[in-house]
Amino acid sequence: MLRRELLRLFLYQIRVEVNLVNLPFSVRDAQGRLVKGLTKDDFEVYEDGARQTISHFSQAADTPLALGLVADASGSQEEFLKEHRQHLRDFLQVTLQARDQAFLLCFGNNLRLVSPFTNQSEQIEERLRAYQKSKTGRDFPRVGPPEKRDLGTAFYDAIFHATEDLLAKAETGRRALLVFSDGEDNSSAHHLLETIEAAQRTGTTIFCLRYTELQKGVWSARNKYGRGVMERIARETGGLEFDAAEERNLKAAFAQIGEILRSSYDLAYASTAGSGDDTFRKIQIRTRQPGLTVRHKTGYFARKD
Repeated sequence: MLRRELLRLFLYQIRVEVNLVNLPFSVRDAQGRLVKGLTKDDFEVYEDGARQTISHFSQAADTPLALGLVADASGSQEEFLKEHRQHLRDFLQVTLQARDQAFLLCFGNNLRLVSPFTNQSEQIEERLRAYQKSKTGRDFPRVGPPEKRDLGTAFYDAIFHATEDLLAKAETGRRALLVFSDGEDNSSAHHLLETIEAAQRTGTTIFCLRYTELQKGVWSARNKYGRGVMERIARETGGLEFDAAEERNLKAAFAQIGEILRSSYDLAYASTAGSGDDTFRKIQIRTRQPGLTVRHKTGYFARKD
């Protein structure tokens, strides 16, 4: 009898671990200011309308950050490459702390790991400069499986593999991506929904910085498509999207992203819905304090193993 009971408890623990949902989120007051110092008792979590029991709660300031930097080096971004390097440096100076780790992935026709995880912002900038001078990037490790691509922008694949192959293996519980691109894609094996799903599954918050090349200041259909893509990816993962051309002071935008990463919260719960059934499960966080707004991923796909 004792052996049977121990086996039942062991299987239950495995099931709970498999169904654990990690949920980073941020909170703002009525004036739009980020709110710190809240506790587990200030929140309720619902999945498809069913209340969940919070099993883990922490403030981001207490947890190291695993940060992925994804920079578009395709033809449409050539005029912005110098800006990418400068803005990347500014962002790292504002955000990266000694206990954090960041990597840099650049993409065009192929995905290249330009800098592996490090807490040295100077190393990342130096490696990016070397990558941009190399033209082909062949001296840098390939990320993801080799793909035959006739065209030159694997936007979705870059985010998907940055999440699945790199961030998912990070030991820290907080994960975020900062993407420098125009959001346009013409050669990926993965699509928009797969990209969003990978981020939602791993608890990765995505921030998008958009650089759009306009012809005589006019938005083309392709430009509008890229803008919509980046807006949706950020929204569905609980992040934000910025237009580099509209941001007069990008350091302010970087400071805002950094503040969100430092002022956010992390919680986890074991879903009462059980194991994966290939459906999308909608998540809602409610606060017990009036006047507060919570920003988080919209949900996740509960895939069968």
